[in-house]
Amino acid sequence: MNTDERYLHLLSNTYPTVADAASEIINLEAILNLPKGTEHFLADLHGEHEAFIHVLKNASGNIKRKVNELFGNTLRESEKKELCTLIYYPEQKLELIKAQETDLDDWYRITIHQLVRLCRDVSSKYTRSKVRKSLPDEFSYIIEELLHERPDDQDKAAYVAVIVDTIISTGRADDFIVAIANVIQRLVIDQLHILGDIYDRGPGAHIIMDTLRQYHSWDIQWGNHDILWMGAAAGNDACICNVLRLSLRYANLATLEEGYGINLVPLATFALETYGDDPCDEFMPRELKTQNKMDEKTLRLTAKMHKAISVIQFKEEAAIFHRHPEWNMEDRCLLEHVDLQRGVCTIDGQEYALKDCNFPTLIASPSPSQGGDVYIDNGNLTSPPSGGLGGALTPEESALMQKLHHSFRVSEKLRKHISTILSHGCMYHICNQNLLFHASVPLNDDGTLKQVSIMGRSYSGRQLMDYIGQLIRSAFQTDTPADLKAYAKDYFLYLWCGKDSPLFDKSKMATFERYFLADRATYHEEKGSYFRLRDDAQVCDCILDAFGVKGTGRHIINGHVPVHAGSGENPIKAGGRLMVIDGGFSEAYHKETGIAGYTLVYHSRGFQLVQHEPFTSAQDAIQRGTDIVSTTQIVEMSTHRMLVADTDKGDELRAQISDLKDLLYAYRHGIIKERAAR
Repeated sequence: MNTDERYLHLLSNTYPTVADAASEIINLEAILNLPKGTEHFLADLHGEHEAFIHVLKNASGNIKRKVNELFGNTLRESEKKELCTLIYYPEQKLELIKAQETDLDDWYRITIHQLVRLCRDVSSKYTRSKVRKSLPDEFSYIIEELLHERPDDQDKAAYVAVIVDTIISTGRADDFIVAIANVIQRLVIDQLHILGDIYDRGPGAHIIMDTLRQYHSWDIQWGNHDILWMGAAAGNDACICNVLRLSLRYANLATLEEGYGINLVPLATFALETYGDDPCDEFMPRELKTQNKMDEKTLRLTAKMHKAISVIQFKEEAAIFHRHPEWNMEDRCLLEHVDLQRGVCTIDGQEYALKDCNFPTLIASPSPSQGGDVYIDNGNLTSPPSGGLGGALTPEESALMQKLHHSFRVSEKLRKHISTILSHGCMYHICNQNLLFHASVPLNDDGTLKQVSIMGRSYSGRQLMDYIGQLIRSAFQTDTPADLKAYAKDYFLYLWCGKDSPLFDKSKMATFERYFLADRATYHEEKGSYFRLRDDAQVCDCILDAFGVKGTGRHIINGHVPVHAGSGENPIKAGGRLMVIDGGFSEAYHKETGIAGYTLVYHSRGFQLVQHEPFTSAQDAIQRGTDIVSTTQIVEMSTHRMLVADTDKGDELRAQISDLKDLLYAYRHGIIKERAAR
């Protein structure tokens, strides 16, 4: 029996008769002619859970658009706003309405009919089977009946009215409204794409992850901040230090302590003991809004913890850089080039003044005549060393890192969230002629794909992304050989800050310089060729070709680098081939970008780029009906309404139809015998 025949025999287990196979062909052919499902693209969420959840609930204004289309001038603007808020936050909005409404039964009756009409509209592009699967069990039959009765059918008007009246009279109106509002939220978006960076800066990355774990269909293209947390979960101590440093930098400890149960008491104790007399001014949280939430004592403790973990971070990073000289990153071991007696740091042969010379935990490399390490005492060497500074952790730092390492490794919730990121994502994704990745594809200066060496072999373009994805997963697999697992664990740091990392792609990460050097010229991080050339249509076409993305309507969609809309920067680049949707979701970027992020919606009629203003709060949205103020830009509109047949799913369905037709042929010519359906 050949392979094709074996496959048909397997297929016959699912479709054991001619009738079964023919019915499925009819079903799949019909699905091909349904409108394309709506895709929703978000990037660089950075822990801003309230804004993320609101954008998820309003589908970047898609629900508001549907309400306007359906109800037009038949509802006042205030009534449409109330209806939208009810769909976004049904439980909370119902409590407010019940406290204010004088004729609640009448309100229930009108509102339920409005919600059913809207649900009927958003479900019209799906099969009944798919809609049925999205319905809550307790109201599945009722909602299905209401959705599939024609509103203009006079014979059924009384039937529908009785259903609604009975929902109200039995006291189930609130539960029904909550259920159908959630169904609308679910059906208005078919697929959610997250283009990286769920973590850092904002307070609720763990809440975002909890939300995504319950979401019906989503994928993620890993970002540099996601990789940092993945590295921390894998046990990379330099990544652990970076995660802690960034959390302290933005005074955001909620994700660590409340989300993942990371014990920060040992770090606080160490920081007070080691930097008790140090004002740590350069390590104060910089965001004014954050500072206003904290008392002076807490701010000072946060700054001391921030400095303590930063110094440990530079030591942990140096150990990895020395372990991998092939990365060419040993020049970033800057603690080893500090001269505290003269107050300078030497970089590329040039001396730069230090802003801060208090390094009580630096260890000098011993000279041959010295019996051991020489410590810095209050910033001064006890005896001048012949070697450099900063090589090893002190015993106290080592003990602290062991506790922090253990805390990250035993966090069950962190492990679950990282497992979810691994199962739903990778370095890139190709979907419906769109190439999605977080940051860049390393390029040479002439726009050709750059060869990047990993473990002695060179990779570029798609091959590079694929291998990195495999390497990352190997760090979490129990059957990975020890040497490969050790390299994979270290490689998280390279992905975070390595020159040729597709998630970084800059000349350096100038963290040390920003903290400790006075000369601002040292802060400059030269962006890689991708960022300089991505506005070139020919370069984008070459990248798309290399990844096998075909068709005239193909695009690259990125996040990572905030678009400075306030300065007039356009998120649409390379003649429409590339769209950058990081507009600064994080509060920390709002002043810099002038907006609060972009999201992208790709529905059956084309692309819409949505520019958002800062979100106030969910409480404001519920009480006052405030929504995120958004501006929609039409990027591309299709000349015809796109169908499932025009998508990747359409290709899959056509392949299935072809296989089923082969099965029909086999049945009708006696190659395979029909069986009684079980």
